Amino acid sequence: MLSLLETFGPLSDWQSFADSWNALEPDTYLATVGLHRRRRHAVFSATDEGVVCEAHQPHYQSRDYNSLQGGIERWFAPMLPEVANSASLRSILRFCQSFFGALAPEVRAWHVELHQFRIEARAGEPGQPTPEGVHRDGVDFVLVLLVDRQNIASGTTTIHTADGTLLGSFTLARPLDAALVDDARVFHGVTAVEPEDPTGASHRDVLVVTLRRKA
Repeated sequence: MLSLLETFGPLSDWQSFADSWNALEPDTYLATVGLHRRRRHAVFSATDEGVVCEAHQPHYQSRDYNSLQGGIERWFAPMLPEVANSASLRSILRFCQSFFGALAPEVRAWHVELHQFRIEARAGEPGQPTPEGVHRDGVDFVLVLLVDRQNIASGTTTIHTADGTLLGSFTLARPLDAALVDDARVFHGVTAVEPEDPTGASHRDVLVVTLRRKA
């Protein structure tokens, strides 16, 4: 992934980009079910003319794709401007536009959503990277990029057919490990994470980028 991403631009500010996960806000929509997740959100448009950051807006999924929190507009804390404009993020976005765009060359414009996630695990309280379970996101393509793991066990990504048959599994273990998902063809999920040392802080940081063709 490092060599692929650097084809589309520098990652020279990666450390400050990764450090921005320390400034995420609590996901208040999950607070009532006792799950510990922090996040920020941004929306971009991608066309042949480039990638443009759009005005802050809610994230919406129908209940067909998110039985836990679908059917409502969820307003998350916006991605910080310095993160949205960072060299690392712009390189990631250009990669996504090129890689996924090649799989759908007829699409001229993409609606792109970015989610910075931090899943926290505590002693006796596993963190749930995908609290909605094995699912589809209701988009065309998904990139899940690992940014950091600290004191975390498990967090295995699973890929399934529509009838639930397991196609494969793997663990994003190092920064820049990635899952590239054709959301129309497969379902995906991540197993719960637990602290390796129950006395220490633990988290799993990922960047999720989704692309949905514009009408």
